[in-house]
Amino acid sequence: MLVCAAMAAGVVAVLRTQRDGAKGPGLGEEFNYDLKALGRVDPRLILYEEPSPPIAVGLAEPRGIATGPEDRVYIVGDRAVGVLNSEGQQTGRFELAGAPAAVDVDAGGLMYVAMTDHVEVYDGRGRKLAAWPAAGGQPVFTSIAAAENDVFVADAGNKVVLRYDKTGKLISEIGRKEPRRNIEGFFIPSPCFDVAMGADGLLRAVNPGRRRIEAYTREGDLEFWWGQSSTAIEGFAGCCNPAALALLPAGGGFVTCEKGLTRVKVYDAEGKFAGVVAAPEQFARHDALAETRDLYSARALDVAVDAQGRVLVLDPLTAEVRVFVRRAAAGAGKAE
Repeated sequence: MLVCAAMAAGVVAVLRTQRDGAKGPGLGEEFNYDLKALGRVDPRLILYEEPSPPIAVGLAEPRGIATGPEDRVYIVGDRAVGVLNSEGQQTGRFELAGAPAAVDVDAGGLMYVAMTDHVEVYDGRGRKLAAWPAAGGQPVFTSIAAAENDVFVADAGNKVVLRYDKTGKLISEIGRKEPRRNIEGFFIPSPCFDVAMGADGLLRAVNPGRRRIEAYTREGDLEFWWGQSSTAIEGFAGCCNPAALALLPAGGGFVTCEKGLTRVKVYDAEGKFAGVVAAPEQFARHDALAETRDLYSARALDVAVDAQGRVLVLDPLTAEVRVFVRRAAAGAGKAE
């Protein structure tokens, strides 16, 4: 559902600027990490396996992924939406007038595509049904979540989540700094700003600069948050993580993607670390490609989960989807 430009910092890493000891603008010593050491994961913590080869998505610059009815997979990038069936076979491709940022699909199969500053709606055949008005301010849409009656859009430019009804009417803004409601506001050092609607009716929004995930009501009340800034595997390190978020079926927990220290993890419904989906060493090709690009334009992973609980990781640098399934009898791991 998300598009994100990666911003990582460190002393020892696969990224070129990190190898030279450089840091991003304004990053202090607290963001200096030995990423090779931190990337080592106890095999007992890895709860998932990858039973099949990666799936080429047929897009030069994929940006976001979502799942829909019948476990169809939707990928946006270039100026198109690609559709895969549950077996990973391409079943459709719809051309767009502009470059999309993110996509989500509601229970009825309608596609909501976030462009940079507005949302477009398409039916299952790719027919354009609506283009909503552009947002005000300096919008940079990065993620979209379609609920039963609402559509929520993460706007990294204005640092808020926009709540729309299904006709495209803007209802409210969520997450703007408001001390009287104990809302600190979103801290977004780079456009890694993801949202997802939970089965409990609460919107989850990544607050990347604070390294946590926040839960809001539709009316914008902050109910709780979880996550910690830490180099330990349970936490989120760097300037702005997690970079992407997806919810497991039936309130089963959360899957997160991180950038810089490229890894995918799973947390239970209360936000407690449960284990690892994929360790950094499994993204060696992604990191090698990131090394050849500008550090601040290399894109981070995105993630979606289907009704079977499979974790689908979109790698925008290799232009592939990787499918991870829970190992038989895999239990929750404990970090050492």
